Amino acid sequence: MQTKEVIAIDGPAGAGKSTVAKAVAKQLGFLFLDTGAMYRCVALLATRAGLGPNVGEAAARLAQQAKIEFRPGDPQVVMLNGENVTQEIRQPPIGDLASQLSVHSAVRQVLVRSQQEMCSVGRVVMEGRDTTTVVCPEARLKIFMTASEDERARRRWLELKQRGVDADLEELKHQIRERDHRDSTRPDSPLRVSKDAVVLDTDGMSIDQVVERVLSEWSARQT
Repeated sequence: MQTKEVIAIDGPAGAGKSTVAKAVAKQLGFLFLDTGAMYRCVALLATRAGLGPNVGEAAARLAQQAKIEFRPGDPQVVMLNGENVTQEIRQPPIGDLASQLSVHSAVRQVLVRSQQEMCSVGRVVMEGRDTTTVVCPEARLKIFMTASEDERARRRWLELKQRGVDADLEELKHQIRERDHRDSTRPDSPLRVSKDAVVLDTDGMSIDQVVERVLSEWSARQT
C-alpha cells in the first residue's frame, strides 16, 4: 500500500493528542485535522435539534448536510455552516454527546468519508480515535498516544480551567472512564492500537518532549 504524507495520531480521551498534533502540524507546515471536532459539530447540531444520543440515522443526516471547515488560528477556528463554533463545541456536554453519537455507524460513515477527502492530498496531521486504523491506514507515520487515567483527567481539568469552565476532577475521571469504554467497545471502528503504530505513553513527558519525539519519528521516515 502506498503511504501518504500524513501523520495520524490516535489515543484515548485526554491523552494530549490535539495539543501535540497542532504543534507538529505548525512545525511542518501541514494542515491540522481534528476529527473529534467534526463529531462535536454533529453533537452541537443534534443538541440544537433536540436530539439525544440514540438517534444515529437522524444525526447522520445532520452530518451529511453540515459544512465543517477548519481555519487558521490559535486555537484553530472551527466553522459550522458558516458559524464560528470553536468555543461552543468544547463544552463538556457537547463532548459527551459527541462520544455517544460516534458509536453509530451511520454517523461514522459520513464523517470518515469527509476526513478521507481532507487528507487525500497529504501534508496533514490528523488526530482522533480511528485515524490510524480506518481513516488513513496508509499514513506514513502512525502514533498511539496514551497516559494514565489520573493524568488525562488532570490535563482535561487544566484545559477547562484555562477556558474559564468549572469542572470537578472526580467527575472528569468518571467521564473519561465511560468514554474509554464506549470508544474501545463500539462495534464500528473501536479504539485500538494499529500494529505498526508507535506507542507513546506520555506520563511524565512535557508537550515539547512529545512533539520532539513525533518529529523525530517523522524525520526517520523521510529516507
